Amino acid sequence: MANWTVATKRMAATVLSADTWLPTELPEYAQGFMYMLGSLTASSFVVLILSGVLLAMNGPASWSYNGAMHFVAATHFWAVQAFFFFMMLHLWRVFFTGAWRGGRGLTWLLGAVAFLVAIPTAFTGFLINGDLYSQWNAVQAKDGLNALGLGWVNLTNAGQMYGMHVVVLPLTLAAIVGLHITLVRLKSVVPPYPEPAPAVSLQERRGDA
Repeated sequence: MANWTVATKRMAATVLSADTWLPTELPEYAQGFMYMLGSLTASSFVVLILSGVLLAMNGPASWSYNGAMHFVAATHFWAVQAFFFFMMLHLWRVFFTGAWRGGRGLTWLLGAVAFLVAIPTAFTGFLINGDLYSQWNAVQAKDGLNALGLGWVNLTNAGQMYGMHVVVLPLTLAAIVGLHITLVRLKSVVPPYPEPAPAVSLQERRGDA
């Protein structure tokens, strides 16, 4: 028990340290634009949360008759596009740079899971718009889930989809993203692959011999 307590105390001290979250220096390789894609994804997610809270506070249909809420809904929509755009670029970058190296496998896995959870989160948002397009999507998607044996997920139930989109899925996604960012801060971003050693010609080898 004492060892568990000490380990927890050390971990908490590291996670809550100002040096972890407010570093004064960054590696040179982490200052390029490609290493900003994760930050842009997280920034888009923050805009999504703030605009979504405003929409939820004023009701799911407020955007259709309130000019200010129409602007908030448009901001929410375009934040979704930015979130997925930057997330896809971020996933490609970390894949081709081997972001799982150096004990960062869990960090990489959480990022991939976040992408998978973000898909139904966005889809349930389309389903609660209340227009003909959202109703058509709900019916077609429900037929697909019925074919997969997942008919217990009632996509045509606006109340159920509202709860999934506003509460369950966003909280799940926020927890995954938060843990992902925490691991990034603890382990830092992965360095580039080391440069390959220069090839040695046969004549140089004979000279060394």
